[in-house]
Amino acid sequence: MLQAQGFGRGRGANNRTDFCSSCIQMPKQDVSEHEKAALIYMREEEKLARDVYLTLFEKWNFVIFKNIANSEDRHTNAVKQLLDKYEIEDPVQNDEVGVFTNVELKQLYDNLIAKGETSLLDAFIVGATIEDVDIFDLNERIEVTDNDDIKCVFNNLKQGSEKHMRSFVRQIERNGGTYEAQYISQEELDEILSVESGGRRGQGNRRRW
Repeated sequence: MLQAQGFGRGRGANNRTDFCSSCIQMPKQDVSEHEKAALIYMREEEKLARDVYLTLFEKWNFVIFKNIANSEDRHTNAVKQLLDKYEIEDPVQNDEVGVFTNVELKQLYDNLIAKGETSLLDAFIVGATIEDVDIFDLNERIEVTDNDDIKCVFNNLKQGSEKHMRSFVRQIERNGGTYEAQYISQEELDEILSVESGGRRGQGNRRRW
């Protein structure tokens, strides 16, 4: 089984700790059952993204998957720090790639890997699909979250997912494909894709990186 080697140890250890640190250091607040469930779910959903990208990097040796896997590792670790802060049991008892407590996420992982190993273009589409799902789920959970620290982390995760979405869509287009929204609205996707590097709005036609 593929191991998540190098994540949380060695060079990546400080990045895991520093990501969202200002959010996590906010004062504790009463945490609702909805917020507990949101943290538990997002912990494994961010792990799913990391695990898929690690597996696709092993398959295609295309560096975007390795780079974004590193980012997703910081994301899942940020959620873990909130679980620890609020003394909520971590659903990730085994950090091996492809291992999940949530059976629906396990099935989704298997389906995404099967598609992503078909072709490099399909692998990029899988990447965009994961970010699409992630943004959709974060939108829902941000809406029902009032704890400042949790909302802060979720908003940071969403910004990261939007950046990843732009990266994958660029690769899809460079390889002759297109991507349409599957979970978020097409309007929201178009808005995400209109943002250039550094958070600026594009002028005229969307910049093709």
